[in-house]
Amino acid sequence: MYGVAKTVADCFKHRNKIGLDVALEALKDARARSKASVDDIWRFAKICRVANVMRPYLESVG
Repeated sequence: MYGVAKTVADCFKHRNKIGLDVALEALKDARARSKASVDDIWRFAKICRVANVMRPYLESVG
């Protein structure tokens, strides 16, 4: 079982299947509700190899 940060990173990893809009909504919701810190999301983004994809969105939300 993983947390919100891992789930957000997984949404970006599978963005071609679920859609980029869903991944962006997951990121915005996680940050708006303070469920995951930017550092946690960034750590899992690197682990899931989606850091380059997520960087512009994290900078705008963070």
